[in-house]
Amino acid sequence: MEKENAVIDGSFSLAIRIVNLYKYLTVDKKEFVLSKQLLRSGTSVGANIREAQHAQTTADFLHKLSIAQKECEETKYWLELLNATDYLSTSQLVLQKLFKI
Repeated sequence: MEKENAVIDGSFSLAIRIVNLYKYLTVDKKEFVLSKQLLRSGTSVGANIREAQHAQTTADFLHKLSIAQKECEETKYWLELLNATDYLSTSQLVLQKLFKI
């Protein structure tokens, strides 16, 4: 049995939530531009963390994790912008923050 990894599991959970939020934004809110940016950055976090697992050097590992961190910040930006433009309500945004997105 493979050992649990909170970072990998959390980033995968984030990606799932982002994909579901993207579906909501495109189907219910008919918002396509900002939601696509959110989808790209939010799913990129986990992809970079997975890549870091197989880094060739320590520097490569740290570089991949730093990219994942930047993608987290970008994801937060898109969530805040979606809130500021009334595509996401404040209560929806607070819910996202509770789950550390």
